[in-house]
Amino acid sequence: MTVGSNIRPKERHPVARHFRDLITYQQARAACNGVFEMTKRFPQNERFELASQIRRSARAVKAMVAAAWARRRYRAAFISKLDEALEEAVETQSWLDDALDRNYITALEFEQHDRQWESIGGLIQGMINRADTFCRHAPDKDHRTL
Repeated sequence: MTVGSNIRPKERHPVARHFRDLITYQQARAACNGVFEMTKRFPQNERFELASQIRRSARAVKAMVAAAWARRRYRAAFISKLDEALEEAVETQSWLDDALDRNYITALEFEQHDRQWESIGGLIQGMINRADTFCRHAPDKDHRTL
């Protein structure tokens, strides 16, 4: 690197040893907790409608990221599960639209939650784009056949 150069060496992140080590999982978990707190204030008549739907989709994102981790032995299965996680993240954003439209959340709350889920979607897409990186660290042996 030359003096005064704006080029930086590529940052290396430690290899994740568990799905809970994944930044994507950590952020989805935090965002899911935020959804649960937000929906506690929804009207009683929405507890089994909108609140249930947005909670389900938010939970699904983190669960599918964890499931993708378990499937990283097979690149196609890994990507497929991440595609499902991305779908659920976008669905969560759609439910946020409904909460905003019904004035259950403020515009500021909407922006904060929406930005968070948009970021998670970007992280999931990044994992899909770098699937080979994640899958190459998978165990070599499929012990399910023993």
